[in-house]
Amino acid sequence: MLHADVERFFADPEADKLPAHTTIDGDHGRIEERRHVVCHDVEWLFSDRRYADEPRFPGLAMIGMVESRVERGGGIAGERRYYICSARLDAETFARAVRAHWGVENRLHWILDVIFHDDLARLRTGHGPENMAIVRHIGMNLLRSTKATASLKVRRKKAAWNAGYLGDVLRGAA
Repeated sequence: MLHADVERFFADPEADKLPAHTTIDGDHGRIEERRHVVCHDVEWLFSDRRYADEPRFPGLAMIGMVESRVERGGGIAGERRYYICSARLDAETFARAVRAHWGVENRLHWILDVIFHDDLARLRTGHGPENMAIVRHIGMNLLRSTKATASLKVRRKKAAWNAGYLGDVLRGAA
C-alpha cells in the first residue's frame, strides 16, 4: 500500500515541481543519468487508516524517488526507485545518501562474491541459501574483527589452513 501510494504520488505531473537534483555518470561503457526528487510533505500518507493495523512511521520526514536512465550499447533503459527517510534531506544530500548506501551494498556483495565465492554456491532450495548466507556473514564479520592487517582473502585462507589461527579468530583473539 505505501509503495503504491508513493509511486502514484511521484507519477503525478505536480511532482515535477518538487526539489530535484540530477547527476550524470559515464563509466564502464555506459552513461547513467539519475534524477533525485524529494518531498517533505508526508502527512497525507497516514492521515486516515485504510485498514486495521496499518503500519505507521512516526519518524517519517520525507519520501524520495530516484529515476535513472542508462544508455549502453545503443540501448536506453530506465527505472524508478522509491525511498522513505527519517531525516529531512535536500535533493543533493539525498542523492549522496542513496549513492553511499549502494556503495556499501556493492562492497558487501563484492566481498561475498570474490572472497567467499557466493556466486558458486549450489544451494537453491529450502532454507539452505538463507542459512549459508548467514554463515558467510558471520565468517566475514569474524575475519573483519581481527587485528590482522592482511586482506580478508588471506585471513580466510589462513583460518582454513591453520587450526590455531581459526581458533583465535573464533575466540576474538586474533
